Amino acid sequence: MSTRRSFLATAAGMAATPFTTLAATAPPAALLPRSLRIGLATYSLWQFRNPLYRSIEKCIDLAAEWGFDGVDVLQVQLENDDFPFLQKLKRHAFTNGLDLHGFSTHQTFLTADADKRRKNIEHTIFCLEQAYAMGIPSMRVQTGTWGTRKDFDDLMAHRGMEETPEGHTEVEGLKWVIDCFQKCIPTAEKCGVTMGLENHWGIGRTPEGVLKVVEGVSSPWFKVTCDIGNFLEDPYEKLNMIAPHATLIHAKTYYGGGLWYTLDLDYPRIGAMFQKHHYHGYVTLEFEGKEDPRVAVPKSLAVLRGAFAVAP
Repeated sequence: MSTRRSFLATAAGMAATPFTTLAATAPPAALLPRSLRIGLATYSLWQFRNPLYRSIEKCIDLAAEWGFDGVDVLQVQLENDDFPFLQKLKRHAFTNGLDLHGFSTHQTFLTADADKRRKNIEHTIFCLEQAYAMGIPSMRVQTGTWGTRKDFDDLMAHRGMEETPEGHTEVEGLKWVIDCFQKCIPTAEKCGVTMGLENHWGIGRTPEGVLKVVEGVSSPWFKVTCDIGNFLEDPYEKLNMIAPHATLIHAKTYYGGGLWYTLDLDYPRIGAMFQKHHYHGYVTLEFEGKEDPRVAVPKSLAVLRGAFAVAP
């Protein structure tokens, strides 16, 4: 018995020594740098026009094949939005080793029509519940547009600029937007889904507009989705203004020429900017070019891996 006790004491001492040494010399895990995770937006493949890539399951399969870490689901791309179908998507991503990390939605609160605003609130709340069902922690939201251009192509032809409707002002629109998002906050908190306001036309066309909405809503469940390609002029300083509030990054590439416009973006500079702001979240690729996505998307992933890598 004494021999056994002696052996156990000796073994315990041998095990404790290297552990103690490692604990004293190894840096805390929180200080070890790591590269940012890169996800694929299903929009990158479907682009509202390519039926070959409408299936979210197919987008998940390709994201796994190409080596992405996660998938950002475009809500209007869903072929079925009932909850059993959403659970199937969650399972499909999990079995492919991927996170469902983002949910990109559309809503508009820039309207004098109170009933239309109410319906958009209800839609946004439903989207939050869908994100919860899929285990998605971040949801892209927008202010919407004023609707004074005839269509999206016309809006892009005017570089995202539009007039406010006669008889209304941007100050009035800002109040509508803030009030509507505040009505969505209780559901976001209950579901554990952070809404990220995208710099995307309407009041969100400028960094000042984005920040006014974020400050007005004033909730930890309402932050910013930084879209790298949606500031068409002087993007770097504007991105720098909203970067401290980022909960998600949408990064665009334009191989083959852009669908509406092409920006020559300096991604190493952008990666360094977000590193300076201690951003640790996901980067979602939104490919918005005309090249075959089977060629362009893997190339884009390589660009983002390099730009958002952190040297060990």
